[in-house]
Parts: sequence; structure tokens; C-alpha cells
Amino acid sequence: MTRQPALFISHGAPTLALEPGPTRDFLARLGAGLDRPRAILVVSAHWETAAPAVSTAPQPETVHDFYGFPEALYRMRYPAPGAPQLAQQAVQLLAVAGLAADAAPDRGLDHGAWVPLMLMYPAADIPVAQVAVQTRLGPAHHFKLGGALRPLRDEGVLIIGSGSATHNLREFGKHRYDSPPPDWVSTFDDWLAETIAAGRTADLLDYRRLAPQAARNHPTEEHLLPLFAAYGAGTPGVPPQHIHRGYTYGVIGMDAWRFD
Repeated sequence: MTRQPALFISHGAPTLALEPGPTRDFLARLGAGLDRPRAILVVSAHWETAAPAVSTAPQPETVHDFYGFPEALYRMRYPAPGAPQLAQQAVQLLAVAGLAADAAPDRGLDHGAWVPLMLMYPAADIPVAQVAVQTRLGPAHHFKLGGALRPLRDEGVLIIGSGSATHNLREFGKHRYDSPPPDWVSTFDDWLAETIAAGRTADLLDYRRLAPQAARNHPTEEHLLPLFAAYGAGTPGVPPQHIHRGYTYGVIGMDAWRFD
């Protein structure tokens, strides 16, 4: 079984599934450029729980967890099969790491999962399970969670953290789709890229205190926490790859990293 990487993907607005642009093109190429995984495990910013949870649905529904978008988005479906056995294995690995996790048999695929997967694997023929984030528990918890799931990569499981490199929806309406990022966004994004590239794990986990304009770029943390899970699932000592960078609406960072 080919070892799979761990990825962090910025999924942007749900309209990424419809609107042409560099990130959409990147995701379409990304799936074709990877060895085909046996299954996919997505840590999504759009599933928040108090304690760790993993979806065990055999046929997860497509969840349209947004409002006010074009009708075409609500007609979209991503009918990938679930991965209940993988999900139970993930629950067991988390338990061994001291992270008791719940199985969620009714959880579908939210747009943090199905929007990027629709672009990466449009045939929807690879089994998918989701992992929730625990926003109140912070970066170190998610780094540990990712580390607990790392062995799954050796079994052909692609681990994806799906969130956003920067994510301030309060500023969203002030910019056009193709607006360049203001300085407070690009400065934070530069710090994030440099810290990951240098392998400064302690600084990354303490980003809230150390990164410039951290709270402005992430008024709430749920969209950055999948990055820590993907980083934790990567192979220690192997340099990460910054495989995409871009912005939508000026304030939504669309970066992606690969952790092998």
C-alpha cells in the first residue's frame, strides 16, 4: 500500500465549486497528481464538537451548510461512499493517544469536505470519513490528534485538513473576489509560511501570541485548526511543501501545504 501524504487545503467560500480561478484549477490538478488513496479522512473546520468525533456513516449525505448562495450549489451532490471501518480505526487510534472520540453514524459531508473533494476526485468513488474539530481545545490538541492518525497514511489513507489560511468573514464584504490581500492579511500569511517551512513547531502552536495580526485573521480558530491536524499527521523531520498560495475576496487565504 502506497503511503499517502497529509494535506492542508484552504477550501474558501462554497462557490469555489462553481467559480473559475487559480485555487479551483490547483485542486483539480492536485487529485490527479497524487497516488490514488484507498480512503480519505477529512478534518473539517465546519464540524465543531466538544470532544473528538469521527463520522461512521456508510453513505454520507451531502450537507449544504450555508445560505444565500447560488441555487446551483444546493443542487450539487457528492455521493462518495462512507468509510465506517476506517472511522472506527480512527476512533481506536485516538483512544490510544488519550483522545476519547465519539462515533457519529449520521454525520454527512459538509462543504469543507465535499467542495474540495468534488474538484480533486470528481468521480466520488473513494470512501470518505470526517473528523471534527474542537475549537475550544486549540492548536496543540489538534497537533496531537493529527499525530494519532498518522499511522493511517501507511495504509493508503489520505489525511486532509480542510480550513483556511486566513479567515475573517467580518471583512469579507469589503473586497471583490479578485482583490489583493491587505497588509494585515499578507503579513500573517508570510509568517505562517515561514514558520511552517522552518519547522518551528512550538512557534506555530503559539501562533495566537507570536504571529502578526493573528486574531484579526482568525477571529475564531476553527478554520486554522485543521492545519495543525495535518501538520501533526506529517512525518517528523520531513520538510513540508507549500504547494499553493492565493487569495479570494482579499481576506481569505487559499494556501495549501503537503506534509509527507
